[in-house]
Amino acid sequence: MSEKLRRWLVFGFLFLGSLAFIVPSIAPLFGSAFNQEASSARTSAPIQTPAGKQEELQAQVKGYQLVLQREPDNETALTGLLFTQLELVRQGAADVKTTIEPLERLAKLKPENTEYSVLLAQARQQTGDREGAAKVYRSILESQPGDVKALQGLVSLLLAEGRPEAAIGLLQDTLESAPNLNQIKANTVNVISVQLMLGQVYAQQERYADAINVYDNAIKANKEDFRPVLAKALVLQQQGKSEDAKSLFNSAANLAPAQYKDQIVQLASQTPATKTPAAETPAASPVPAAPTTQEKTETKN
Repeated sequence: MSEKLRRWLVFGFLFLGSLAFIVPSIAPLFGSAFNQEASSARTSAPIQTPAGKQEELQAQVKGYQLVLQREPDNETALTGLLFTQLELVRQGAADVKTTIEPLERLAKLKPENTEYSVLLAQARQQTGDREGAAKVYRSILESQPGDVKALQGLVSLLLAEGRPEAAIGLLQDTLESAPNLNQIKANTVNVISVQLMLGQVYAQQERYADAINVYDNAIKANKEDFRPVLAKALVLQQQGKSEDAKSLFNSAANLAPAQYKDQIVQLASQTPATKTPAAETPAASPVPAAPTTQEKTETKN
C-alpha cells in the first residue's frame, strides 16, 4: 500500500472517531489525553464546505464508478473512489457505508495488504455491524495470527461488547502460541506489543496486579525498551502511587528516543483519571509501538 493511501485511510477513520484502530506509526502515544481528543472529534460538527466542492467530489465518485463498471479490478479507480468517499464522509456529505464496497473489493484484490481488511472491519463496526467486523478481524488473524492492528481491533470490539475475558483470552492465546510461531517464521508475533495490549486490558478492568505482572515480564525481556516501563508507571499513577510511578517515568524518559520524552513528561504530570468504561476505551497500548527499522536508523543518525 502506498504511503499516500495509508495516510488517507488513517485520516479518514481517525476523523470519524474510530480510534479502536490506531496505526502505531501514525499515533505514537495514545492515552487519556488522546481519548479526550477522540471524544471531541466524535461530537464536533461536520466540516462546512461550499456546495460546489461537494458537487465536484460527487462527480468524481461517478467518474470512478463508471471506470469500475468497465474494469472492476482497477486498483487506481478503487483507491480514488475510496479517497473521494472518505472526503465526503469527512465533510458530513456521505455515510461511512459508502466506504464499505471499495474496501471489500480492495481487500479481496490485495489480500496481502491487511490494512484494507482492518479498515473494512472498522467501517463495519462504525455502521453497527459488529458481527461482520469480528468476522473480518478473525479472518486476518487466521492467516496472520500476529497482526497487531487486527488484534487491537478485535480486542477493542470484544471490550465494546462487554466481553473482557474473551479479549484477555485472545491475547493470552496469542502469547502462548508466539514461541512456536516465531520459530517457524521469525517476527510472526511481536510479543512485547501483545504484552502491552494485555496489560492495558487488565488495567482497564482494574486488575492492576495482573497488569503490573505483564509489564514486569516485558521489562525483564526488553531492558532497553521504555514502553513497558512507561506502561507500568501509568498503572501505578492510576493507583495513586505517585512516588513509585515518578521513578519509573524518569526511567522511561531516559530510555525513550528524543521524540517521546516531552510526551512522557506530560503523562507524568497528569493526575490519576477516573476509570473510563472499557466499551469506550481503545484496546491499545497507552505507549508507542515498536519503532520500525527505518525509524531506528533515523534515531541513530
